[in-house]
Amino acid sequence: MDSGQESELIAKCRRGDEAAWNALFDLHYDAVGRFVYQLSGNFNREDTEEICQEVFLTVIRSLNTFRGNSQLQTWIFRIAANKSRDYLARQNAAKRGGGHVPLPLHPTGEVGPDELPPLDPPSPAPAPDAQLDQSERAGLIVDALANLEAPCREMIELRYFADMSYEELGLTFQINTKTVSSRLSRCLDRLESLVRGKAWLEET
Repeated sequence: MDSGQESELIAKCRRGDEAAWNALFDLHYDAVGRFVYQLSGNFNREDTEEICQEVFLTVIRSLNTFRGNSQLQTWIFRIAANKSRDYLARQNAAKRGGGHVPLPLHPTGEVGPDELPPLDPPSPAPAPDAQLDQSERAGLIVDALANLEAPCREMIELRYFADMSYEELGLTFQINTKTVSSRLSRCLDRLESLVRGKAWLEET
């Protein structure tokens, strides 16, 4: 979709055109789902669906704030990154206890042995500390993306989360494919540097 068609679609959505909203969801939902799913190794299909629902509810409520300084999909990705980071934070809080009272393995009191809850068998999933490591690294990547310079952030998001080819990126940024390759490499180096810096700061 070119910029003129995108602008027309946004205008129709702002006028409350239901068909336009359906078209917007059809255009962007799958790409946002892939983007969210790849942000964390902990996200399953249900997590991704829940986050996507939050994302598009925000899109509906906030489309009037979109100023057209980037592609609409990039703007939606930024919302998705924030929602994913919030969701990861809630997951981490739950895994650390989140205010819930833990159930002791050997309860005491007046409860009879036949009334004790059965212990769950060992889970094949990664241990909680490994899951936290994965989700925390994903959170670092989301934060680093948010702090990356806009052209680099947009190029990485469109390449890896919207599955754009180098040719499509070249058309989007009006550069040739060799320049896309070198610029993308520099952007990834910059992202890795930000991730490493954030990880070091959190360890100190």
